[in-house]
Amino acid sequence: MSADNIKIEQGERVGLPTKYGYFEIIPFLEIDSNEEHIALVKGDFTPNEAILTRIHSACATGDLFGSLRCDCGEQLEMSLQRIEAEGKGLLVYLQQEGRGIGLMNKIKAYKLQQEGYDTVDANIHLGFKPDERNYTIGAEILKALGVCNVRLMTNNPDKISGMELAGITVEERIPLEIKQNKFNVDYLTTKQGRMNHLLNHLKHS
Repeated sequence: MSADNIKIEQGERVGLPTKYGYFEIIPFLEIDSNEEHIALVKGDFTPNEAILTRIHSACATGDLFGSLRCDCGEQLEMSLQRIEAEGKGLLVYLQQEGRGIGLMNKIKAYKLQQEGYDTVDANIHLGFKPDERNYTIGAEILKALGVCNVRLMTNNPDKISGMELAGITVEERIPLEIKQNKFNVDYLTTKQGRMNHLLNHLKHS
């Protein structure tokens, strides 16, 4: 999807005190899909400044319930902690559950994973690409906030290329690696081995 095809509506900007620090929250409505996305912003940005940024896809199981099957919730927390420590930055929270396949299909994929599929093959078995996400909407939200240069917290090279194709300059990639556990080791290994995620410190048990 090209940026020309995406229309967004920016909502009100209000203060949001959190356990990680004080942010401002701004909702964004994606007109065509009716999806509502979120930007959490801290501090003031100058033109062309490379802003510490996280583009985070929604994960109800990890972000809300602390699932140990993935690294999503811990990546979200680490991102907000780093932004708070730096004193400025932003997090864009995209409604792209389950790598873009939605919650119902994500749970179907979980069931297949329990039967021996990895995350890539589970998505393919359900008729999807391994990753259905599109980062153009994230780039458009950044542009609406006046941000065109970022220091991106990610392990995903597709996210970097997606940002750059949409007109955002990624001046630096900042790793966001989470310690493996017995529940997410296969998930992380698949990310590294089949999706080319940059997990340099992943140890195999």
